[in-house]
Amino acid sequence: MTNIKKFPNLILVLLISLITVTSCERDDSNSGGEQQENIPDTFSEYFGNQISRNFLGNIIDSNKNPIEGVTVSIGNETATTDSNGVFIINNADVNERFGYIKAEKTGYIHGSRSVVPSNGTNKVTIMLLEATVIGSVNSGSSETVSMANGSSVSFDGNFIKPDGSDYTGSVDVIMHHLDPADDDMSLQMPGMLYAQNEEGAERMLQSLGMLVIELRGTSGEDLNLAEGSSSIIKMPVDASLMSIAPSTIPLWYFDEVNGYWKEEGVATLQGNMYVGTVSHFSFWNCDIPAEAITLCITATNDDNETLNNLYTTITSTTFGARGGYTNENGEACGFVPSGETLELNVYSYDFCGSTALYTEMIGPFTADSSLTIVVPDSPDIIEETIVGSFNTCDDDAVSDGYVQLRYGNQTFTDAVSDGTFEINLLRCTDDNTFKIKASDYVNLQTTDSISYTFTTPLTDIGTISACNAVTEFIQYTIDDNETIFIIDGIQTYFVEVSDAVNGSRLDISGFGGNDGTNTCFYLAGVLNETIYEGTYGTYDWNDPNDTGFNIEECINMSNTNNNVSYNLTSFGEVGEYIDINFGGDYEDYEGNTHTINGVVHVLRDN
Repeated sequence: MTNIKKFPNLILVLLISLITVTSCERDDSNSGGEQQENIPDTFSEYFGNQISRNFLGNIIDSNKNPIEGVTVSIGNETATTDSNGVFIINNADVNERFGYIKAEKTGYIHGSRSVVPSNGTNKVTIMLLEATVIGSVNSGSSETVSMANGSSVSFDGNFIKPDGSDYTGSVDVIMHHLDPADDDMSLQMPGMLYAQNEEGAERMLQSLGMLVIELRGTSGEDLNLAEGSSSIIKMPVDASLMSIAPSTIPLWYFDEVNGYWKEEGVATLQGNMYVGTVSHFSFWNCDIPAEAITLCITATNDDNETLNNLYTTITSTTFGARGGYTNENGEACGFVPSGETLELNVYSYDFCGSTALYTEMIGPFTADSSLTIVVPDSPDIIEETIVGSFNTCDDDAVSDGYVQLRYGNQTFTDAVSDGTFEINLLRCTDDNTFKIKASDYVNLQTTDSISYTFTTPLTDIGTISACNAVTEFIQYTIDDNETIFIIDGIQTYFVEVSDAVNGSRLDISGFGGNDGTNTCFYLAGVLNETIYEGTYGTYDWNDPNDTGFNIEECINMSNTNNNVSYNLTSFGEVGEYIDINFGGDYEDYEGNTHTINGVVHVLRDN
């Protein structure tokens, strides 16, 4: 089994783009050499027909923190990231084999991502690099700017402004080196490793290093090299790649308008540095090309139900491995090498270990293909479905928002378009808790991050509301009636076991419903002696040794045939949160059966 290190992010690019090692010489010929390659008149003919697709993504900085206020564009559609760094663009015009997402914000180098669009929601993550000035040069003077790792760029002193006129004065140099040995490179690099070679044919690329250079004038304007001028760039090759680094390698620059790489020039290996000459600045890339096709993988279980949020990798013997997460349709798509047998691996999450759930040798493929796989049941993995409703603070269904589920060290983000959501995942047997946070993208309101316990195989968390001005709340729904949302008069009272008669006592109360009525809520509980968090049943008032919770006082709920269970998922210190979710069926005092589910998210008072 191939041991793959998986990206720890919230949401990864749903793209399989293979970029590690290959042979030491350029091989840009047709696989097998059996027939002449058919190159179209225009490169965009490779992209296929125009289609409409939905996108959900997040923009992060180099420390993986979200960046707010980033302008994101796909074709003519634009959006701005919220406080979580998330953007939503629906019905964007893309092509069957190519979609291009751009991200821009002052203080950062322009970022982007290109994808092979899949059905359903396409999820992307872009890491923006800070526009940090590492040195300055002057017009009319030949100078060199270097980085600590040996990367450098040499100038002849001739620069132009965006309008093509000559520039005179000081020039700030912004530069970053992107190393293929760095796990974050796939998030930092623009587009994807998809290119147009000198003959106009499409290629996938294997990178041995990238260098991005941007120039700024004294007024902050973008600058570039003057017509007829050139610069020498140098970038190091990681020690792990030196044994396979060719003596000469094609240079490629990133076309920021069109979203793909273009071949232009060559670089020569001098020691552990690639050295090349360029005539303009953008991202520059030392890559070896290969012919490629698109491949879409759909993952299902034994019952033919799609499996979401699984990490899927494709490994090539010559191009290494990359991967992405399956979307809500169980699908992940991307470019893979043409004419090569590949290893497919499907994983759950870092949190659950590195052993693949499913492995298969697939291919070779010589044309765009799709493949459905059946991931067998595993005694160590449990399928979970989490459903709920998401309302605005005015109790209307959220029509443009998203829900983030945190499990272990990973976050899954799913779009909400009709006030409901369903998240499917596989979890480990030794951890049954997760957190939910939701955001109303239009009204810029969020919920708190609330802890829950899985009720396998289906967890219905009820209705959550985006009211980030509300610091604590109690909500519950009986049968199919309107959800009661209590935000006033909330109090908690806790007595530790040494002071309590039968065990540690926790009481929580509140009043005032969202429908304007004076709705009351009272929860009384007796907790376990040592570890308070856990699952409890309904407390029996007649049993002094019992533990559990009871909410009968304000609700017409009897103790007869009472099957309501309570999950105390978080018990904080004073001033921190107590989280309880509860649900089940019960009889009222007239013998009628009802169902109830609810959430308690309150601050501990004592």
